[in-house]
This record gives sequence, C-alpha cells and structure tokens, in this order.
Amino acid sequence: MDCLAACDTLDRSNNNGQDVQKEREPHVYLSKEEVKEKIQSYNSSVTDKLKMTLNSNGIYTGFIKVQMELCRPITVQSSPNQGKCAHSNNETAFYLPNGYVNTLHISSTNTVREVIEALLKKFLVADNPAKFALYKRCHKEDQVYTCKLSDREHPLYLRLVAGPRTEMLSFVLREHETGEVMWEAFSLPELQNFLRILDKEEDEQLQILKKRYAAYRDKLEEALGGVWKPG
Repeated sequence: MDCLAACDTLDRSNNNGQDVQKEREPHVYLSKEEVKEKIQSYNSSVTDKLKMTLNSNGIYTGFIKVQMELCRPITVQSSPNQGKCAHSNNETAFYLPNGYVNTLHISSTNTVREVIEALLKKFLVADNPAKFALYKRCHKEDQVYTCKLSDREHPLYLRLVAGPRTEMLSFVLREHETGEVMWEAFSLPELQNFLRILDKEEDEQLQILKKRYAAYRDKLEEALGGVWKPG
C-alpha cells in the first residue's frame, strides 16, 4: 500500500499550481512546408536512428518513447499460444517494473488516447484505458515540469516541436486516478489478483523479518554466552 500512497502523492504534487499550468501551451498549426523543415531539422539531430518520415498527404510518422510509472498492478490477458493459464479467466496481475521504457511507432494523427490504447494492447493489458493518463515531462531552467495531456493532443507533434532530446521532453504513462484509489473501477478478477499479490508480498516480508530476527537472536545468544559463565 506504500506504493499506492506514494503514487497518489506524486500525482497531487504534479497537479498543484504552476507545474501543470506552466506547461499548458497552445497548439500551433504548422504549414506543410514548416513541418517539412522541422522534420529535416529533427532528423539531423537524431542519434538513435528513430527518424520521422513525411508522407505526400502531409501526415508524418515517427517514434516516441514512453516511460511506464505504474504503482498499481496491471491485469494481463494470456495470449492463445501461452498455453493453459493458472486462472480460469486467462488473466493475471503483476507489477510492471517502474521506469520501463517502451517505444511506439505512431503518426501525427494519433491522439493521446490512441497512444495509451496502443501501449496497453502491446502488453496485452486487460485494464480499462480510462484508468491511465499520458503525461509530458519537460526540463526548463533547471526545473522539471510534469503535465497531464488531454486525450485529444497529438504526442508526435509535441515530439517534433521539442526535438529528439528526451531531456527536453519525455512521455510518462501513469494511473489516471488521483487521491483515493477508485476500487469500484476494478473488476472482481482484478481485485482478486491484487489480493493474491498482496498476500504473496506479505508472506515474503514476513519470511524476511523472521530470518532477520533469528540471525539477531543467534548473535545475541552468542554474545551473552561469551560474557556470562556459570560459577
């Protein structure tokens, strides 16, 4: 539960005041020629071969990297070729490693909502996409600003305008909910999987504590044995 509290605190701090509002910049519509110039400049600065391509219809394609910062477990569907699943509903829940970065190939027409759905589909995540939000993280004047993007914004446009350097702009996927956890938004199988994970973590922590105190007791008895000698 510490992870949930930490995540909710982080969301509240990011939605507090100027960090979010300072990063809400109006969308500037670029002409086809301006887009072409920006893509040429972008590609000349790329160091990882993830370049953008401008099509004849004015739509451009490229890559974005999304860092996963999920505090709660995700529910994943088993693919048909994975064999028999341990759960009857062919779903299981686990914690995705924090900080994991995923690369997506998208177009300039793809919205934030479509990017979130593509990420979940790539990981076979069964959770409702409405539970997640995409954030942009910017570095300005030695400060880091984080802003939740609206569903209608276009991540590839933001990537093009900011340039390829992730220290200038990066994308982060987080849980959408802030404050209290909206448990009613989860299905019964999801809640049951969460309980299994918590029970397992509780048992693991209990075993660690038992080993720690057993070792401490042995050292204490050894120390006492060296000091106290029967007369």
